[in-house]
Amino acid sequence: MKIKLLMTGLMGLVSVAAFAQNKELNNAKDLYEKYSVEKGNKITLVQGIKDLADAKTSIDKASVNDKTASLPLTFALKGAIYSSLVSRDTIPASKAANFTIAEEAVKKAKSLDSAKQENKSMIHDADLNLASYQFDLGRAEFQNKKFEDAYKSFDYYHQMAPDDTLALYVTGISAANAGDSNPKYYGYAISSYTKLLTTNYSNKPAIYYDLTSIYLATKDTVNALKTATAGVAAYPGDNNLRKREIEIGLQSGKQDILVDKIQSAITADPKNKTLYYYLGLTYSQIAESYGTQQKKTKVAADKAALEIKKTDNYHLAAEQYKKAVDLDPSYFEANLNLGYVILNPAIDEYNAANQLPTSKQKEYTAAVAKSKADFDAAKPYLQKAVDLNPKSYDALNNLKTYYLGTQNVTKANEIQKQMDALGGK
Repeated sequence: MKIKLLMTGLMGLVSVAAFAQNKELNNAKDLYEKYSVEKGNKITLVQGIKDLADAKTSIDKASVNDKTASLPLTFALKGAIYSSLVSRDTIPASKAANFTIAEEAVKKAKSLDSAKQENKSMIHDADLNLASYQFDLGRAEFQNKKFEDAYKSFDYYHQMAPDDTLALYVTGISAANAGDSNPKYYGYAISSYTKLLTTNYSNKPAIYYDLTSIYLATKDTVNALKTATAGVAAYPGDNNLRKREIEIGLQSGKQDILVDKIQSAITADPKNKTLYYYLGLTYSQIAESYGTQQKKTKVAADKAALEIKKTDNYHLAAEQYKKAVDLDPSYFEANLNLGYVILNPAIDEYNAANQLPTSKQKEYTAAVAKSKADFDAAKPYLQKAVDLNPKSYDALNNLKTYYLGTQNVTKANEIQKQMDALGGK
């Protein structure tokens, strides 16, 4: 009987000791749970903040107690409590210090938590608090143009909230901006934007557009054009994407396949002056490509055939530029290019006439008359371009060429003085 009483006494002592050891941990848990309820109500928030501070005191004690220091619950609570302090604190240094403590505790809690995940809820709360801190940090870094830091902060948030499309977007845009100074970030940006296109993000046309810009920044015109084409296929009514596809196609030397695409865009938006300008630009570049081939060939018949193709495409370009000018008479680029594509064949005609032998005076006279008529047809647009932008070297140079072609040396010299005053091209 005495032995039995002695054993009972010992068991009682063990229970008291265990209770004492767990007291701070249990107190931290109770206080944190109270805070979790109190923080959502303005009336109870003041008490909630006090309970959170008391919870910190208890979890700090539990963290250094030999019996509770290494328990999964201790680390989970510490992560949850300290991450909540991060959310509440207004002093940057304190927030950063508490973030580090909370992050380390959460990592340890995750590694120790059992398959049953008894502490899943607290760990999740801590993750959200830490992610929220990083998002706010990233926003400030982005505003201060610290784009590499912003990318890292936003990416932290995205890892915690992989289904948040806003997080994916700000991660991508931060990386894209960081790429301007550190090209490796362009790869991160491409990855983020590409993932975003697989989500339900509400403004995918803008993502397609921005993604083409990132590819162009890396000089990857192949993927830039593929992305633009995919964007047009997904959003055929988006004229910004259509124009972007055209622009990249022109840069990529894909003029021959662009004509149908631009005409389709014009059908969808017949009052868009820029589309006519792009179609004119496409025909202009096709004409110039024929001119390049013409210079390389030595076969007279081939030269003549290429001349016809070049001239025909200049005429097609002129038709489109004229439509752009009809929509907007003050469209500088359209006036400039319209004058040029009319002027260019006139120059060829003038030069060809001067290559004729003296025995072909009749042919010479006819050729010079034809070239003068074309020079004169170009003049209104050449002059208009100069009027719209008197400091444009290209506009002045085209007008000077007109005067040289019509043998008005005095006017050509006057234009040259204007060009000299600009200090070069």
